[in-house]
Amino acid sequence: MADAPEKKVILSGIQPTGTFTLGNYIGAVRNWGPLQEQYRCLYFIADQHAITVRIEPAQLRQKTLEAYAQLLACGIDLDKSLVFIQSHIPTHSQLAWVLNCSTQFGELSRMTQFKDKSRKHPDDINAGLFDYPVLMAADILIYQADLVPVGIDQMQHLELARNIANRFNGRYGETLKVPEGYMPPIGAKVMSLQDPTKKMSKSDTNPNAVILILDDKDTIIRKFKRAVTDSEMEIVYREGKDGINNLLTIYSVVTGKSIDDAVREFDGKGYGDFKLAVGEAVADHLEPVRSEYARLIQDKAYLKECYTRCAGEALKMSYRTLNKVYKKVGFVPTELR
Repeated sequence: MADAPEKKVILSGIQPTGTFTLGNYIGAVRNWGPLQEQYRCLYFIADQHAITVRIEPAQLRQKTLEAYAQLLACGIDLDKSLVFIQSHIPTHSQLAWVLNCSTQFGELSRMTQFKDKSRKHPDDINAGLFDYPVLMAADILIYQADLVPVGIDQMQHLELARNIANRFNGRYGETLKVPEGYMPPIGAKVMSLQDPTKKMSKSDTNPNAVILILDDKDTIIRKFKRAVTDSEMEIVYREGKDGINNLLTIYSVVTGKSIDDAVREFDGKGYGDFKLAVGEAVADHLEPVRSEYARLIQDKAYLKECYTRCAGEALKMSYRTLNKVYKKVGFVPTELR
């Protein structure tokens, strides 16, 4: 019998910026679990990228553990995937230095996110902020990743990683796999509950606009009761009814019902009953995530066991690439680790 084909490697990193929103969850995170069946999945908490802007050390440690626990609570299975913390794998930074020497200054100066973050943090335009796209390239290339899930805002970074890999390969011979972008099945877009023309975002200054996946049931229902709708009283999906369209989309995702079925279900009902039903459905859908997260975040010893084991496996994978790179550029080999 022929061996089963080796699974392609898919890699994704997230920064420890706080609790996932319902938008993050519906649009991306809830799809990561099913990816494990088809791909060799590597997920990491990008704590090294997080320090390109100022953050309190104690807060960074706490948010890193919280992000790790959230990933596990959302269905990442450590028997099928690796979930590790970026700073635990020194090979990322080691490869980044070598890749710096295959990256042009002009390429980095054109990066949109560098310009955006420089405007937001004019008093701290540090070298890490300028150079972090090379570390991002190293994050990807060190594992010879085949695929990288990307949104519009990350396409420029992936293209830089591809350019760096091609330039290195052209200079030293085929060494680094040139990754492809992975466009996951389009998840439903979740909009702000207070301004349904805008995407739901944790940076929103109005707490009633955003559902966090760890919000308790009462909080979720209260926020949905306050959701902006319109002056009509018809629950139907059509242009111009942004608030109702958003609520119907959310209800459809968390219940598995089609939007048409949802419209029929609430035919003749008032907006108050509808918003209450959506809130209850979301709260019930997220309850297993909240419960599992609450269990995990209290068990620091278990989390440490998980991220330590995953880091060990990731480190072995990454050294295979780093050793090849070091040999190609002419470094004297060493057995030291």
